[in-house]
Amino acid sequence: MNYTDPMTRTFEMQRRTIEQSQQALEQGIQFQHDFNRAVLNGMESTESAQRRSVELFQTGVHQTLDAVEATVPGSGAAVDEVREAVDEGYEALLENHAEAFEAVAREYEEGADAMEDLSEDYVTALEEQIDLLIEAHGEFEAQSVEAVEQAAEGFEALGEQLEDVQQQAIEA
Repeated sequence: MNYTDPMTRTFEMQRRTIEQSQQALEQGIQFQHDFNRAVLNGMESTESAQRRSVELFQTGVHQTLDAVEATVPGSGAAVDEVREAVDEGYEALLENHAEAFEAVAREYEEGADAMEDLSEDYVTALEEQIDLLIEAHGEFEAQSVEAVEQAAEGFEALGEQLEDVQQQAIEA
Protein backbone atom coordinates (compact mmCIF):
# COMPACT_ATOMS: atom_id res chain seq x y z
CA MET A 1 0.00 0.00 0.00
CA ASN A 2 1.27 3.50 -0.85
CA TYR A 3 1.10 5.51 2.36
CA THR A 4 3.04 8.48 1.01
CA ASP A 5 0.85 9.37 -2.00
CA PRO A 6 -1.59 11.65 -0.10
CA MET A 7 1.37 13.34 1.59
CA THR A 8 3.28 13.98 -1.64
CA ARG A 9 0.10 15.34 -3.24
CA THR A 10 -0.37 17.70 -0.31
CA PHE A 11 3.21 18.94 -0.55
CA GLU A 12 2.83 19.44 -4.32
CA MET A 13 -0.39 21.41 -3.77
CA GLN A 14 1.36 23.58 -1.18
CA ARG A 15 4.24 24.27 -3.60
CA ARG A 16 1.80 25.24 -6.35
CA THR A 17 -0.03 27.54 -3.94
CA ILE A 18 3.23 29.26 -3.00
CA GLU A 19 4.21 29.64 -6.65
CA GLN A 20 0.76 30.92 -7.65
CA SER A 21 0.82 33.45 -4.81
CA GLN A 22 4.19 34.67 -6.04
CA GLN A 23 2.87 34.97 -9.59
CA ALA A 24 -0.21 36.86 -8.39
CA LEU A 25 1.99 39.32 -6.50
CA GLU A 26 4.24 39.83 -9.52
CA GLN A 27 1.19 40.36 -11.74
CA GLY A 28 -0.15 42.92 -9.26
CA ILE A 29 3.14 44.80 -9.39
CA GLN A 30 3.15 44.63 -13.20
CA PHE A 31 -0.43 45.94 -13.21
CA GLN A 32 0.66 48.92 -11.07
CA HIS A 33 3.56 49.57 -13.46
CA ASP A 34 1.23 49.45 -16.48
CA PHE A 35 -1.29 51.66 -14.68
CA ASN A 36 1.38 54.27 -13.92
CA ARG A 37 2.44 54.33 -17.58
CA ALA A 38 -1.19 54.65 -18.67
CA VAL A 39 -1.66 57.61 -16.30
CA LEU A 40 1.41 59.29 -17.79
CA ASN A 41 0.13 58.68 -21.31
CA GLY A 42 -3.28 60.00 -20.26
CA MET A 43 -1.67 63.13 -18.85
CA GLU A 44 0.01 63.76 -22.20
CA SER A 45 -3.30 63.36 -24.02
CA THR A 46 -5.08 65.60 -21.51
CA GLU A 47 -2.41 68.28 -21.84
CA SER A 48 -2.65 68.17 -25.61
CA ALA A 49 -6.46 68.38 -25.59
CA GLN A 50 -6.46 71.29 -23.15
CA ARG A 51 -3.82 73.11 -25.21
CA ARG A 52 -5.98 72.72 -28.31
CA SER A 53 -8.99 74.07 -26.39
CA VAL A 54 -7.04 77.14 -25.28
CA GLU A 55 -5.82 77.69 -28.85
CA LEU A 56 -9.39 77.32 -30.11
CA PHE A 57 -10.59 80.01 -27.67
CA GLN A 58 -7.75 82.25 -28.82
CA THR A 59 -8.84 81.73 -32.42
CA GLY A 60 -12.42 82.59 -31.41
CA VAL A 61 -11.26 85.85 -29.79
CA HIS A 62 -9.28 86.68 -32.94
CA GLN A 63 -12.35 86.09 -35.09
CA THR A 64 -14.40 88.35 -32.83
CA LEU A 65 -11.74 91.05 -33.09
CA ASP A 66 -11.65 90.63 -36.88
CA ALA A 67 -15.43 91.13 -36.97
CA VAL A 68 -15.17 94.26 -34.79
CA GLU A 69 -12.40 95.65 -36.96
CA ALA A 70 -14.40 94.95 -40.15
CA THR A 71 -17.63 96.48 -38.86
CA VAL A 72 -16.44 99.40 -36.73
CA PRO A 73 -14.72 102.12 -38.80
CA GLY A 74 -11.50 103.49 -37.27
CA SER A 75 -11.15 100.68 -34.74
CA GLY A 76 -8.03 99.17 -36.36
CA ALA A 77 -5.46 100.60 -33.92
CA ALA A 78 -7.54 99.75 -30.83
CA VAL A 79 -8.26 96.24 -32.10
CA ASP A 80 -4.56 95.73 -32.80
CA GLU A 81 -3.73 96.69 -29.20
CA VAL A 82 -6.41 94.35 -27.85
CA ARG A 83 -5.21 91.57 -30.17
CA GLU A 84 -1.64 92.04 -28.94
CA ALA A 85 -2.75 91.95 -25.30
CA VAL A 86 -4.90 88.86 -25.94
CA ASP A 87 -2.01 87.11 -27.68
CA GLU A 88 0.35 87.92 -24.81
CA GLY A 89 -2.17 86.62 -22.30
CA TYR A 90 -2.77 83.41 -24.22
CA GLU A 91 0.97 82.93 -24.77
CA ALA A 92 1.58 83.24 -21.02
CA LEU A 93 -1.34 80.90 -20.31
CA LEU A 94 -0.02 78.30 -22.75
CA GLU A 95 3.50 78.53 -21.30
CA ASN A 96 2.20 78.16 -17.75
CA HIS A 97 -0.06 75.34 -18.87
CA ALA A 98 2.85 73.47 -20.49
CA GLU A 99 5.13 74.06 -17.49
CA ALA A 100 2.48 72.88 -15.04
CA PHE A 101 1.80 69.68 -16.95
CA GLU A 102 5.50 69.08 -17.44
CA ALA A 103 6.16 69.49 -13.71
CA VAL A 104 3.30 67.20 -12.71
CA ALA A 105 4.30 64.58 -15.28
CA ARG A 106 7.95 64.76 -14.21
CA GLU A 107 7.06 64.34 -10.53
CA TYR A 108 4.65 61.51 -11.26
CA GLU A 109 7.15 59.77 -13.52
CA GLU A 110 9.93 60.10 -10.95
CA GLY A 111 7.61 58.65 -8.32
CA ALA A 112 6.56 55.85 -10.66
CA ASP A 113 10.20 55.11 -11.52
CA ALA A 114 11.13 55.01 -7.83
CA MET A 115 8.19 52.71 -7.15
CA GLU A 116 9.24 50.44 -10.02
CA ASP A 117 12.80 50.27 -8.67
CA LEU A 118 11.54 49.40 -5.20
CA SER A 119 9.14 46.85 -6.68
CA GLU A 120 11.94 45.20 -8.65
CA ASP A 121 14.09 44.98 -5.51
CA TYR A 122 11.14 43.59 -3.58
CA VAL A 123 10.37 40.98 -6.24
CA THR A 124 14.04 39.93 -6.39
CA ALA A 125 14.17 39.53 -2.60
CA LEU A 126 10.83 37.71 -2.64
CA GLU A 127 12.03 35.32 -5.35
CA GLU A 128 15.12 34.50 -3.30
CA GLN A 129 13.01 33.88 -0.20
CA ILE A 130 10.54 31.73 -2.11
CA ASP A 131 13.39 29.72 -3.63
CA LEU A 132 14.69 29.07 -0.11
CA LEU A 133 11.18 28.23 1.07
CA ILE A 134 10.62 25.80 -1.81
CA GLU A 135 14.00 24.18 -1.13
CA ALA A 136 13.23 23.81 2.58
CA HIS A 137 9.75 22.59 1.70
CA GLY A 138 11.25 19.92 -0.58
CA GLU A 139 13.65 18.81 2.15
CA PHE A 140 10.81 18.64 4.66
CA GLU A 141 8.76 16.63 2.18
CA ALA A 142 11.63 14.17 1.63
CA GLN A 143 12.08 13.75 5.38
CA SER A 144 8.34 13.33 5.91
CA VAL A 145 8.01 10.77 3.12
CA GLU A 146 10.99 8.84 4.49
CA ALA A 147 9.51 8.87 8.01
CA VAL A 148 6.14 7.63 6.72
CA GLU A 149 7.83 4.94 4.64
CA GLN A 150 9.83 3.80 7.68
CA ALA A 151 6.70 3.82 9.83
CA ALA A 152 4.81 1.88 7.15
CA GLU A 153 7.61 -0.69 6.95
CA GLY A 154 7.55 -0.97 10.74
CA PHE A 155 3.76 -1.44 10.74
CA GLU A 156 4.00 -4.03 7.98
CA ALA A 157 6.73 -5.90 9.86
CA LEU A 158 4.66 -5.72 13.04
CA GLY A 159 1.64 -6.97 11.10
CA GLU A 160 3.67 -9.89 9.77
CA GLN A 161 4.89 -10.69 13.27
CA LEU A 162 1.31 -10.58 14.57
CA GLU A 163 0.23 -12.92 11.76
CA ASP A 164 3.07 -15.30 12.65
CA VAL A 165 2.11 -15.21 16.33
CA GLN A 166 -1.52 -15.75 15.42
CA GLN A 167 -0.62 -18.62 13.11
CA GLN A 168 1.51 -20.20 15.82
CA ALA A 169 -1.34 -19.83 18.29
CA ILE A 170 -3.75 -21.49 15.87
CA GLU A 171 -1.33 -24.35 15.24
CA ALA A 172 -0.69 -24.95 18.93
